[in-house]
Amino acid sequence: MQIFREKEPLIQAIQKIKSEGKSVGLVPTMGALHEGHLSLVSNAAKDSDQVVVSIFVNPTQFNNQKDLEKYPRNLEKDLNLLKVELENIWVFTPDASELYGENILSENFDFEGLEAVMEGKFRNGHFNGVGTVVKRLFEIITPDKAYFGEKDFQQLQIVRKLTEKTGLPVEIVGCPILREDSGLARSSRNERLSSGNRKKAAFIYETLQNAKNLFGTNSADHVSQWVEDQFKNHPSLELEYFEIADSKTLKKITEKEKGNNYRAFIAVYADEIRLIDNIALDN
Repeated sequence: MQIFREKEPLIQAIQKIKSEGKSVGLVPTMGALHEGHLSLVSNAAKDSDQVVVSIFVNPTQFNNQKDLEKYPRNLEKDLNLLKVELENIWVFTPDASELYGENILSENFDFEGLEAVMEGKFRNGHFNGVGTVVKRLFEIITPDKAYFGEKDFQQLQIVRKLTEKTGLPVEIVGCPILREDSGLARSSRNERLSSGNRKKAAFIYETLQNAKNLFGTNSADHVSQWVEDQFKNHPSLELEYFEIADSKTLKKITEKEKGNNYRAFIAVYADEIRLIDNIALDN
């Protein structure tokens, strides 16, 4: 394992292996690694000669300062997990000034409306922050492929739009959601849940599965109302939003159309911990 804290040595190392005809796969993370992240690393290792994992808690994508302060950080634990998963791995762990310089500010992007719905509606400026850090990582690491989990499906589509808009030659690979035995989508935030709420949060995926079944024979509005009613009756979980949207445009739908693919998206609070999930409705 090689650890890079500054970008210039990493750039030089990548230039060297690329001059040898080797490919680079990038897994961008904010640390607090879990099995979901390791599955991305495993996928990258199958496709790439050299895997780079970035560990950087990006301040510009947090609209809530308290959420940034509470975000779990344990670099030693993260590095130990990565060593077990893949011996020949490069880890990029810069500080904010290394990526942003003196002004830690987001660029402004036009993601053609992808950023204005769901997460973007409730987290002002979030996707400008995501776009900024991903663009800078792509420019520094110049990966051939970059791997993102489908749990953050809206983010995945926005990163795809980012590469289209900027012309950065990176193939974006979406990887399936990894779940706990209960069905709860694996997330760094799960570690902040009490044991009781972690069990209760399995209700989120259970509800998504039932919504998928309902969607086969019911309208999107009917399914949405049904989901809202389920959470009204749940004492420990608070629904922030549930939407059925076109998988490509992320626009909320009113009627199904043949040939289109749809996905259900959800955000829920368990105490003060915000959890997101989604499910494809077409398979």
